[in-house]
Amino acid sequence: MIIIMRPNASQRAIDKVTKQVEAAGLQVHLSKGDEVTIIGVVGDKSKLHRSNIEISEGVDKIVQVTESYKLVNKKFHPEDSTVTVKDTQIGPDTFTVMAGPCAIESHDQLLSCAEEVKKAGATVLRGGAFKPRTSPYSFQGLGERGLEYLKAAREETGLPIVTELMDLSQLPLFDDVDVIQIGARNMQNFDLLKAVGHQPKPVMIKRGMSATYEEWLMSAEYVMASGNENVILCERGIRTFESYTRNTLDL
Repeated sequence: MIIIMRPNASQRAIDKVTKQVEAAGLQVHLSKGDEVTIIGVVGDKSKLHRSNIEISEGVDKIVQVTESYKLVNKKFHPEDSTVTVKDTQIGPDTFTVMAGPCAIESHDQLLSCAEEVKKAGATVLRGGAFKPRTSPYSFQGLGERGLEYLKAAREETGLPIVTELMDLSQLPLFDDVDVIQIGARNMQNFDLLKAVGHQPKPVMIKRGMSATYEEWLMSAEYVMASGNENVILCERGIRTFESYTRNTLDL
């Protein structure tokens, strides 16, 4: 549920309602817009049934959120979201290009790609150091060495970097990565989603190859429920019966 405060609600009234919700053992997510403040409530809302919170000072109305996802819901934060990656703003009125090789093969390959994508207007460098492959015999990436090449390319070009995290054990290696990518195959690796939610870096979640929109949003919910609101959703198409294309853009 969300509690919508009146446009003229004082900070004291907002604080009072917030404390009332927290006293019931529920989580509060505050969204302050230009005109109104919205208090998002996460948890068992039945605990508030006898609180008469709807008649508290400054409260305009209470709206029930019927969708299973809460924190990623537009009702919780009607203001548009912006994710900042170094000097790049990802959000409304922006068009951000992230480009680079799918798999990092060598220092020279990555650096030449980085220089070309920067020249073409990209503002974020992507490259796969750890690569999930359908076949165990395919190239799996350079691993830690690939990460070092990414960091070197960032030093050379100034482009922030985004690369895929595949396993919890790799997380300490990503301390110096600007955006952590969760690949399509890991979109519902819930332990991994919780882990990246406990750190502050932006997280890009690619849609699973057979995932519904709701499942995709629920993956983002895992990250945000763990405390990280810097989530970017990446559409990569879905698997269909059509074999002519690898993935079908779900429009």
